[in-house]
Amino acid sequence: MKPTLGLSADLIREMKLRAAHEGRKLRDVATEVFRRGLMSENPPTSRRRVKLPLIHCGQPGTSLKELDAGQVADLLLQQEIESSREAAGR
Repeated sequence: MKPTLGLSADLIREMKLRAAHEGRKLRDVATEVFRRGLMSENPPTSRRRVKLPLIHCGQPGTSLKELDAGQVADLLLQQEIESSREAAGR
């Protein structure tokens, strides 16, 4: 595959110098540089799983009812109060 990349002139110059000093092709040096760069980075954040809190409420939810931030905060507070009461009653 032969993609076209817009790389800065100074980067191309450095890779050409490295290729010349090592007696290698520019393509091989560029491939090595890209592989090293990809291996050194952390995996993309989109692949990490995030656990979101489960909100229990006494009322069934509907897709037609939207909650604002204040209503969500009230529901969370209610849930926390109920959990505290249940723990105290044990």
